[in-house]
Amino acid sequence: MADIAIVFHWSLSEMMEMEPQELIFWRKQAAERYKTK
Repeated sequence: MADIAIVFHWSLSEMMEMEPQELIFWRKQAAERYKTK
């Protein structure tokens, strides 16, 4: 969850409200956004 928080600047309380599938989706989005070239 730390990687999601760093990329999107979300608090732990915001992410604790999400379903596991939603966290998986956002983790993939964070990885794509943070990917170096």
